[in-house]
Amino acid sequence: MASLISRAFANATQEERPAFVAYIVAGYPSPKVAVDVLLALEKGGVDVIELGIPFSDPLADGPTIQAAHTVALANNIDIDSCIRIVSEARKRGLKIPVLFMGYYNPIMQYGEEELVYRCAEEGIDGYIVVDLPPHEAMSFRALCKEAGLSYIPLVTPATTEERIKNLVQIADSFIYVVSRSGVTGARKSLDNHLSDLLARVKKYTNLPLAVGFGVNTHEHFKDVGAMADGVVIGSQFITVMRNVHPGKAAKAARAYAEETSGRSINDIKREKPLSRRRISSFKTLPESQPLLPGWFGEYGGQYIAEALHGAMAELEKTYAQCSASPEFWEEFRSFYPFMGRQTPMHFASRLSKKCRGARIFLKREDLCYTGAHTINNAIGQALLAKRLKKTRIIADTCTGQNGISVAIVCARLALKCVIYMGSEDMKQWKNEVFRIQMLGAQVIPVSAGSGRYKDAINEAVRDSLSNLQNTYYLVGSPIGCHPFPTMVRDFQRVIGDETKSQMLELTNKLPDAVIASVGSGSNAIGMFYPFIYDEKVRIIGAEAAGKGLDTTAHAATLTVGSPGVLHGAKTYVLQDTSGQIMDTYSIAPGLSYPAVGPELAWLKESERAEYYGVTDVQAIEAFRNLVRLEGIIPSLESAHAVYQAMQLASKMTTSHQIVVCITGRGEKDVHIVADAISKLEL
Repeated sequence: MASLISRAFANATQEERPAFVAYIVAGYPSPKVAVDVLLALEKGGVDVIELGIPFSDPLADGPTIQAAHTVALANNIDIDSCIRIVSEARKRGLKIPVLFMGYYNPIMQYGEEELVYRCAEEGIDGYIVVDLPPHEAMSFRALCKEAGLSYIPLVTPATTEERIKNLVQIADSFIYVVSRSGVTGARKSLDNHLSDLLARVKKYTNLPLAVGFGVNTHEHFKDVGAMADGVVIGSQFITVMRNVHPGKAAKAARAYAEETSGRSINDIKREKPLSRRRISSFKTLPESQPLLPGWFGEYGGQYIAEALHGAMAELEKTYAQCSASPEFWEEFRSFYPFMGRQTPMHFASRLSKKCRGARIFLKREDLCYTGAHTINNAIGQALLAKRLKKTRIIADTCTGQNGISVAIVCARLALKCVIYMGSEDMKQWKNEVFRIQMLGAQVIPVSAGSGRYKDAINEAVRDSLSNLQNTYYLVGSPIGCHPFPTMVRDFQRVIGDETKSQMLELTNKLPDAVIASVGSGSNAIGMFYPFIYDEKVRIIGAEAAGKGLDTTAHAATLTVGSPGVLHGAKTYVLQDTSGQIMDTYSIAPGLSYPAVGPELAWLKESERAEYYGVTDVQAIEAFRNLVRLEGIIPSLESAHAVYQAMQLASKMTTSHQIVVCITGRGEKDVHIVADAISKLEL
């Protein structure tokens, strides 16, 4: 089928014009017109169709295409629906090639082999998977080749010369050249450096180059078509169909295709042929080896847009140098007085007495400056950003704690700071928003999706894609692509390191168990990591069971989730059978994340760690016990861990000891607790 795509480009070249590649989202604006739209595009002069598979979290796409994904998902469009749309279009006479374009998680959940061979049977010609780079895609690429399907790589302005050499080797029909860094969307002007980018790629391949991102007018089409073999348009097709009655979408798409390509005014040809290419002699380079381990068992990796790979390589190199440098860690530790380290170890005598079993100790991260453990990682990554010469820091936040920590550090180090926060979260945490703003940071509300933490992360990723030159994305949790999980763990391991030394000093032995709450996992991996190879120490995570694991109102990713890909890493994810990311719930908002750090997923798979769900009612119970018995007001996130500790302690003897990470102060949660006590009649 790759030959069908190649033939489409060859025919366009023969007609002295660029090939026209159109991107649309399957099932948009409605399933009823989906087949009609495909047929209309062909009649309008489109040579190749990229059919977007809807995904709940399309990070590399701008607001226009994200909105189309949302509509398509509301229309119950999944991969099977996409296949049926193409199959029906083929029956009705569609002849031009159709590529599936999308994100890896739905493909992974469907099953690579089953999907590839079904697509080959039903008339799909190939794939563009925006977050499946070559080294993560070996098996999928091999299946495509065996089934005769094309696999199209992407090249961006940030792609290095060495990487281009490797990418062109896996292409078999054409190469998708992204004209600029950032996310999809129409633009008023084109990138001035496009010709240079195309020249870089042309040195190594004779395959056609199709350029996308930002093209939306006939003038753009002509300008790009004068330099490239093909022109890709996507967002503007979505806009055109959005602005008409759904029943008129096919007609509008055809009219726009004819207008943009120049068919309606008989202006489709290039003014002069493309220049002939001279292919340099070069050897394919071996896949570069990571400087730091990028996988934890089968979890981790870099499932990211091509535009981010250069930045991640630079980050990994810089962090590898810093992590091996005593001077860097000396500078990090010089901030301990500012951070409030070391934090105390508190023996909870009255809580232990109530449980009539093991002695319970509390690692008081709530006594850090800012009232939470998040300051540890914020300091470490901000120092790293300074070494990368970044002047602008962006971060995401849920309850505001990470946002406050990052804003404080940026104020301390004279860095510009932007915090993304879900619009619904902002309503709930007004005081925290004010504190962030008071520190000089800008808070940007995110209303897309559910307006919660996951959506704030999505928007921060998009910002990072668009501002690679001056911006550092300070990821607050051990999530995302390599090397972030390793970096966050290393900056947070101070929790577990201090715990180990303090317990040896206080009791002359290690604890029998360490317990932490698990949302995305920063305090948990910080506590757990130094104990991984102490086999007699049980490692226990407490997740948010919310209103019950038999409902959908929870965030117990490791307890009931399944392997998937989200925000750049393979890990455990809460998702439906189609691979769409599910909404989460917890009375502790900081635990409401639908995935978890990949190292925590590995600890589950290796059976080194145990994870248990704690309901809202149980967390409130633990919250009240700690307040009344110890005079300590914990965050609701920490209360989940306290409950699990109480359950375990009651089954042990007084010769045993448990350490619980109190990850943050609970003043921010008092209004939630008061409301819950009233509603639940506790």
